[in-house]
Amino acid sequence: MYYDLIKEVVDLIEDYENESDHQNPNVESFSQWLNDRFKKNESPALQEPEWLGKSKGRSADSVINTSLVHLSRYAKLQAKAAIANTAFSTPDDFIYLISLVAFGSMNKTALIKLNVHEKSAGIQIINRLISTELVEQTTINSDKRNRMIHITAKGRQLLNESMENIRAATKNVTEPLSYEEKMELIMLLTKLEDFHESKARS
Repeated sequence: MYYDLIKEVVDLIEDYENESDHQNPNVESFSQWLNDRFKKNESPALQEPEWLGKSKGRSADSVINTSLVHLSRYAKLQAKAAIANTAFSTPDDFIYLISLVAFGSMNKTALIKLNVHEKSAGIQIINRLISTELVEQTTINSDKRNRMIHITAKGRQLLNESMENIRAATKNVTEPLSYEEKMELIMLLTKLEDFHESKARS
């Protein structure tokens, strides 16, 4: 192992000799050259982007918040287009069904919290899905206050029939991003969501 290290150091010294114009090379000048060499190989410093209103003091936090709101609206427009001419009333209808397919049956409170809705709005969505027979509810241990929500066969069929359009809509929202950019964005958004979810629980 040490022989490999010695060889690597010797190779570096050779590069230093070829690239340096020092008349009297010494350890100090070699160390400085070595430091400069490693700095060149490091990733470039993050370039701060320009944004509207930056010169007038608009903060990065303001830009991020505005972008998230705008992207949410763009996503809703895509989702509405995906469910046109279907039995879904709103994008929230199929999002609740997808939640039940992905995570299994759950009670109303859990389903509403999973989709980050206020209780009244979530109850309205669930009641609409019940009335259209896309989901059903059952009581647990005869406790009428604790009801489980299940997706029905009709709900699964409608969801399956709509999934191609739904997938296309979700892809349209992230269309310009590369795979690497999507992975990076997922990590950042997950960090934000986890933080706010933990605050909501406390």
